[in-house]
Amino acid sequence: MNQRTSVATKVNKYCKEEEKRYEIRLTSSLDVARFLIMQCDAFRGHDESSTSLNKGTFREFVDWYKDKVEVVKDAYDNGSKNCQMLSHHIQKDLTKACAEEVMAVAMDEIRGRKFSVLIDESRDVSIKEQMAMILRFVNDEGKVLERFVGIQHIERCTAVALKEALVGMLCSHKLSISMLRGQGYDGASNMRGEFNCVQKLIRDENPYAFYVHCFAHQLQLVVVTVSTSTPAIAYFFNYVPLIVNTVAASCIRKNALLARQHDMLLEKVENGEILTGRGLNQESSLARPGDTR
Repeated sequence: MNQRTSVATKVNKYCKEEEKRYEIRLTSSLDVARFLIMQCDAFRGHDESSTSLNKGTFREFVDWYKDKVEVVKDAYDNGSKNCQMLSHHIQKDLTKACAEEVMAVAMDEIRGRKFSVLIDESRDVSIKEQMAMILRFVNDEGKVLERFVGIQHIERCTAVALKEALVGMLCSHKLSISMLRGQGYDGASNMRGEFNCVQKLIRDENPYAFYVHCFAHQLQLVVVTVSTSTPAIAYFFNYVPLIVNTVAASCIRKNALLARQHDMLLEKVENGEILTGRGLNQESSLARPGDTR
């Protein structure tokens, strides 16, 4: 009987130690995930195997954590080799959990209040059309706040598809379209048109959801129109892409341009024409001009 009790005691002690090590591994992985999310850094590397020289930011950060904190090192080295809380599936789960917690706090702020919606769609690098949505509301202190809700892939850019995506995102967060009081979109015909467009379809369900053409898009249209209607400016922007293409196509030309720019900055600093300080006179790359840049 005493032998059985001794074995049971050892098993219970081992289970408690393993449970404690598991909690430490989970906490350390969560801390690393939260830090990388806050810094908007990538998690994974190209090769995350044990022999890799660079296993990605997440795993390398955990290894750094282990070297700095003895308790964390013991939890990983002496604990069970299963459930290390390091796989890419765990990384995705931790990221998703953090996003859900942040979204829950944001929805608690909005729920029960009148709000406006801002949406815009654009194509990402994978050639997929994505719709981003932001909610704007007034809190108890009378301050206007904006909360980013998310990005959703849409297969079609028709007014009906965009409206269904918008309503679906609101319903997924238990927000009623009846509380909507404003719509802010760009000037595309499928967004602002008077018939069978997104703003009209929304107003058919909620007549108080008034549409306002996004002021940032209005300013962009004004700048583009002024630029293209002035011959000198239009002439300038016609030559900028040619210069960018010529310089960017050759590393030698690019280095020569950077060296010339460096000499010009030094000369102007010595003559007192420009000021020096943190964030000033930074080296930058050449960018092709566009309507939004």
